[in-house]
Amino acid sequence: MPAFLEERYRRKHLNCVRHITLDPKGHGVVRIHMIPPRQDAADAPFLLLLNGDKLVPLNLSWAILLANFMDRLEPFAGLEISESDWRAMAASAVAETRKTYPFTSKTRLAGDLELMLTSLVAIARGQEPAVEVGTLSLGDYAAEMTAPHRMDLMLSAMRRSGAWHCNQKCLHCYAAGQSLADAPELSTQQWLDILRRLREANIPQVTFTGGEPTLRADLPELVDAAQWFVTRLNTNGQLLTPELCAKLYDASLDSVQVTLYSADPTVHNALVGVDGFDKTVQGIRNAVAAGLIVSVNTPLCSLNTDYAATLRFAASLGVRYATCSGLIPSGSAEGAESRATRLTEQELTAVLQGAVSVLEELSMELDFTSPGWLPEETLRALGLHLIPSCGACLSNMAIAPDGSIIPCQSWLSAAPLGNMLTDDWSAVWNSDRCAAIRAESARMDHICQLHTGNREEAVTC
Repeated sequence: MPAFLEERYRRKHLNCVRHITLDPKGHGVVRIHMIPPRQDAADAPFLLLLNGDKLVPLNLSWAILLANFMDRLEPFAGLEISESDWRAMAASAVAETRKTYPFTSKTRLAGDLELMLTSLVAIARGQEPAVEVGTLSLGDYAAEMTAPHRMDLMLSAMRRSGAWHCNQKCLHCYAAGQSLADAPELSTQQWLDILRRLREANIPQVTFTGGEPTLRADLPELVDAAQWFVTRLNTNGQLLTPELCAKLYDASLDSVQVTLYSADPTVHNALVGVDGFDKTVQGIRNAVAAGLIVSVNTPLCSLNTDYAATLRFAASLGVRYATCSGLIPSGSAEGAESRATRLTEQELTAVLQGAVSVLEELSMELDFTSPGWLPEETLRALGLHLIPSCGACLSNMAIAPDGSIIPCQSWLSAAPLGNMLTDDWSAVWNSDRCAAIRAESARMDHICQLHTGNREEAVTC
């Protein structure tokens, strides 16, 4: 009997992504998106995406219990919730769940709900959960997915009417000179339509990027329209005025990542091609002051090897999260001038050793994000827990300025997989080409499908 009731509930209520946000304006914010597997994958777990970066598998019975709680929490979105309201919601969710599990006691279900919620909050905040949580490889789960977990939205093009359209000219720009990066930009309404389609496709996270997305006056409007998603902004920070930061905070932007090449103004300006250091630093200060969660990203090369000093500087600005990378091998980074600055494996390891040595002192967190640049054993020996692997057509995809769907935001020269405004999402996701790229990513070989980084052979698909 419960098996029949479970399946009936699953088919009726669990065919789309569900979302709740706890403590929405605090630095302890917890965003929970519950992602269903394919409808025909009856034994596959659900996935919980916590704050856009942590994946937790969930069995069907707990998915039903959590869905019932989410239903009761939804009317309180953006409101203060009293302890009595919280208890009432939990009791109501338990009562509803007993319609599916009539032989399970209220006490057992209430205990399970409390245990689940406290554990999820702990995981989202980087703490030890009260219950042992299973792990799941996205590579193993690929066959059960109906969409990536993140879509990168390239709001702004690199060129408009043939003229350069960015307030920097970065030496290592992955988008420069790539055909799709120069495509005509969509209107505000077209991007709003795309956000609606992304939600219908069960994609829970979006990143606003470019080009330089802050060049668009409608950025706050688009972020505000995306509150159902986990949202991130990737920017060079030059236009992060106090006014814009306040608007982005009010629109519930989850985080902003600013590219900072160096604590040395001369080095930073040389790498971005303009005198932009002071504006970028002020943008970081403005974002921190506005209450936004800020991280800095640093592509590493032979010109900015004093990365530990950059981290110290970022920490002095109030930043506690940092990422760094090798050079994404596309666009300008494929040019001779950029190639000449690429670090060898040994050089990159030495730079990261210096950076890791100051993390505890600075109370900072650091991830290295470029697959194919360093062996897994090197990253683990350094104490870096994220082992990057290609996510193209698996964990992430991207939309070019004209709505074209591409495997990732660096894959800008090949033919697109489709168009988000005109093509059926299921047809794009299940197309032979998208499936082949996804299968390559699902091997979890820790290499980039565009290139192997600083190694010998390129990888093609």
